[in-house]
Amino acid sequence: MPEETTTEKKSRKAAPRNPLPWRDPRERRKDFEEVALGFALEAALAEARRCLKCKRPSCVPGCPVEISIPDFVSALAEERFEDAVRILKEKNALPAICGRVCPQESQCEASCVLGRKGDPVAIGALERFVADWEIGHLPLPEPRPPDPKAPKAAVIGSGPGGLTAAADLARYGYRVTLFESLHAPGGVLRYGIPEFRLPRAILDREIEYVRRLGVEIETDVLIGSTITLDELLNEEGYEAVFIGSGAGLPYFLHIPGENLGGVYSANEFLTRINLMKAFRFPEYRTPVRVGARAVVIGGGNVAMDSARSALRLGADSTLVYRRTRAEMPARREEVENALEEGVKLLELTIPLRMLGDDKGHVTGLECQRSELGEPDESGRRRPVPVPDSEFVIAADTVVVAVSQGPNPLVPRSEPRLKTDKWGKVIVDPETGETSIPGVFAGGDIANDAGTVIAAMGDGKRSARAIHRYLQAKHGGA
Repeated sequence: MPEETTTEKKSRKAAPRNPLPWRDPRERRKDFEEVALGFALEAALAEARRCLKCKRPSCVPGCPVEISIPDFVSALAEERFEDAVRILKEKNALPAICGRVCPQESQCEASCVLGRKGDPVAIGALERFVADWEIGHLPLPEPRPPDPKAPKAAVIGSGPGGLTAAADLARYGYRVTLFESLHAPGGVLRYGIPEFRLPRAILDREIEYVRRLGVEIETDVLIGSTITLDELLNEEGYEAVFIGSGAGLPYFLHIPGENLGGVYSANEFLTRINLMKAFRFPEYRTPVRVGARAVVIGGGNVAMDSARSALRLGADSTLVYRRTRAEMPARREEVENALEEGVKLLELTIPLRMLGDDKGHVTGLECQRSELGEPDESGRRRPVPVPDSEFVIAADTVVVAVSQGPNPLVPRSEPRLKTDKWGKVIVDPETGETSIPGVFAGGDIANDAGTVIAAMGDGKRSARAIHRYLQAKHGGA
């Protein structure tokens, strides 16, 4: 292609970012259908053509799974759609998921040169467009069975880290078995993220793609109970293991009344709704009682998902957060979507205790006003209680969405696996290797990032390290 002129480059820099279309909040608050609609072809091409094609692209180091962003965007801009798909999938087995739920605004898009003086290229929306184009135009590849003589590798947990590690290990040529404790694979992608952010048809197709790479997926297998890590390594013939069992241990506030009926951890609340289809009761026989007034405590993405889900189940939904909206760790667009749909936000509010009736069911949340003081260890200003400012919020349901700890089952069942004081598996930050030779870990079981894409990055790094480990073990290069 001819070299771009100065005028053409200036035109690219001046072109406005194409807005992603969304469903009307008055309609979407009533159902669990997808909220973001995705780019139409013309908008996707226009957005892709905003890319400056930097000689030293700063966006790529911002991508935990190492996608060659300028190359896939250029292929899209030139309408070479199959090439764009191929470039994406060379590094990322789950692009339709990443394009929907990853925080690109704080990663690849945060490093985009265009963002220094204006709006960065909408890399996430373009990734989604290419992945959705593939779904609409290309069949899944034929199954690729592994070499029956290849070494065996096990992956524990089928969340984003596990799926990525399994896909990459299969590409390296190993016989890979992915173990999932629940009845359907996907981990937090299935039980934690609501349908309106990640449609299950999209998730299922991405998982099927991983299967087609040669990964065997076994569900209803609880590693640490059904079978131990030691048995995998010493009796079942697996020569390497990746642990990606996630953060399945809910944290509570340890305030009075948390044992009342109608008080949920966000983990239970979202699992009932997402994995067990409680929002389609009685078609799916998993009731979840929400009532007329739901209160969600927290300010992260999980809190937004809980509050928006409660709203869709018919409740008047309120978020309680002890700092201000500016300090919320949730993605900006998730906060905006929640407020647009009608979720109320009580900022600078500290929960004190939960109130109940004589039947043991929650009726309200007593709170206290706060104001921001000096920064704490997180760098955010610490909430300081305001004296004599207590008040009560009426509630039929309270969801505690403050944080989660690492799933304790595998570490508790294997004393050789070293953990820190919070129960996270201690790993080499470059490889994910644990205290047990041949055993690696990543995602929320080992790290604090708490995002889908960070877990995927861990899975990719560990798969590469496992490949080196097995090559060395078998005398490979």
